[in-house]
Amino acid sequence: MRKSLFAIGLLAISYSVQAQILCHVDTNANMYVSEGTLVYSGGGVQTKGNGLLDVHGNIMVVGSATDSFKTIDAGGADKTDGGNIILRLNTPASFATSTYGQLYIDGLSQSNISGVVTKEYRTTSNGSGNYFQQVALPFSGKAYNSLSAEVGKTFNTGRYDNPILKWDNANAVSITTLNLAPTSTTWDASGYYMLKVKNNDWNPSTPASGNVFNINGKPYAPYAGTITLQNAGKSNLGASNVVFGTNGNALNQYNEKYNTYLDDSFEFTTNPWAGTFGQNFYQFGNPFLTNLDLANIGYTESVTGSDGNAVKNIWGIEYDPGTIVTLPSGSTYATAAKVVTFLPTGDGVAPAIGDVDLLVIKPMQSFKIKLRDNTAQTLNFNTLRRFKSTARTAGVNYDVNAAKMTTGKNTTNTVKQLGVIGLDANGKELSRTYYVVSPGLTTGHQISAATSVQSSAGKNIIGTFEESLNGGYDNNYTNYWLYINEANENNFQGKNVKLVNYYLDQVKSYKFEIRENAALIPAGAHQLSSGIGFYYKAENGNLIEAKQGDVVAVTNEEANLYYGEPSNITLAVDNSKATASRTLVVYDPSITNYIVRFDPKWKKADIQVYDMSGKLVISKKAVDASRDFVIELDGSVKNSYVVKIVSDKGETVNTKILK
Repeated sequence: MRKSLFAIGLLAISYSVQAQILCHVDTNANMYVSEGTLVYSGGGVQTKGNGLLDVHGNIMVVGSATDSFKTIDAGGADKTDGGNIILRLNTPASFATSTYGQLYIDGLSQSNISGVVTKEYRTTSNGSGNYFQQVALPFSGKAYNSLSAEVGKTFNTGRYDNPILKWDNANAVSITTLNLAPTSTTWDASGYYMLKVKNNDWNPSTPASGNVFNINGKPYAPYAGTITLQNAGKSNLGASNVVFGTNGNALNQYNEKYNTYLDDSFEFTTNPWAGTFGQNFYQFGNPFLTNLDLANIGYTESVTGSDGNAVKNIWGIEYDPGTIVTLPSGSTYATAAKVVTFLPTGDGVAPAIGDVDLLVIKPMQSFKIKLRDNTAQTLNFNTLRRFKSTARTAGVNYDVNAAKMTTGKNTTNTVKQLGVIGLDANGKELSRTYYVVSPGLTTGHQISAATSVQSSAGKNIIGTFEESLNGGYDNNYTNYWLYINEANENNFQGKNVKLVNYYLDQVKSYKFEIRENAALIPAGAHQLSSGIGFYYKAENGNLIEAKQGDVVAVTNEEANLYYGEPSNITLAVDNSKATASRTLVVYDPSITNYIVRFDPKWKKADIQVYDMSGKLVISKKAVDASRDFVIELDGSVKNSYVVKIVSDKGETVNTKILK
């Protein structure tokens, strides 16, 4: 990245002789910061009138508490309507992969930041119909009702109409922000906000006019301290108890059941709401107009220049809340959120596992953190700011301009992971899943708040199932499947984990992504530092080496993943699974209801739902099994249900819903 200074005399830029303003962009002046360029100002910045600071790259403003960041009108008064300092989205048509302008401010006090920045915004929709769009709002003193004009829909104070909600970590509930005051200017810098979309009245990926939404506000100064992580959704806090109730049936202060909105992709079991489900779970938004790099927050880095964070009891981070995809057949599914889990500290390895290279939170993006227990931790957002869009490697000194991830930490007991990416006929990613091994990981069913690095695949369209100790399906745990699956590399070497594809007509190939201690191994490589590699075998197919970047055609709904070449003995293990268990009943938080995801081999199915008194409450015949079926239950009724699903071939699934 080039590092440039504001050029004297170019584009009618002038400099103030006062210490508070180092750079002044005057009326009719236009300063263009190109993509990939870093521009540095060692003091305050100001625009006047229609002066424009057009940012396609990166701006660093580093000064003192007496320096100012301002946008003023021709008379010198504060100009608050935006349009003077614009952080551009460089290719709006491909917004998901587009580069964008960023602003880094350090050393200035919040009282001296009166300038209004315009952030160009466009992002993937988090749902369809009626849902909440998850967002960060990194603007100090912004009026809540100003978002109505900026995104093209009216928000109001009704909790069930068109509210703006903000997540309350301590009480595990969203509060209706606008009920505080329609023109309130009390934003929470790191708040996790939810903007209601009602009957598709706003699409964040498709502006009604133009290519982007323009969101205006004053940027935040760095935090004066750190954020404490403790007591999120805890049920043992005395006077401030949060009691979820049996199966999540207790009511929050708005008379809503916790199980209608609270989910936990880390602590999933055959008995949801047990253990610390929904507890020690924190939801935040990026408080800055610079990226946040969270890849190394789980342990103390040994090099000078670390990010200063060591959240030692971290379980995982969930980010990018997933998207709604419509397939050519007309059926829809929600992609899984991106997830990173961390080894418990003390294992001597770089602990990030899963979607590690993209664990960089964009401006206006939200994320979630799950801790293993309630031990107090601190998080310093200031030192996590980086311009790069790819995570920084452990061992690379922290800096806002630090290079991207290249090599992993060199240790003996490494974490080795195989990513399987499902591609459509055009090579576009539809879904992915991970198989991870290390000497310290556990083979077989493993959902432990103390040690697990697994996460749920939820409504994903590919995933793996829990493995039996000898390989193949563990038939005791086929009622859920996994986005990240773990096994011990010693006792499970050469044994198979089952990979399943629920959309064989859409997922046409798999691409392999192989990492060791979070770093990619070289292109075309198979062997890891252990001298062993991963293998792939489709049902009735040939065993092949999984090599970095290779793409293989998908020929079967089921396949096998191995760490280490299987022996003749392990190839003979029982891979059978109860036929009907390929059909899953899973909770969909975007519609606050349960769905049936059918075995790909099924064509039609009959569905019956009984309450615990034995009363038949839902009965559907000949349901089309090519798409998900929504089990429409009355959310106001506290009950448990038995779901019976019978295919047109007579295969049967029986499961419970705890509501």
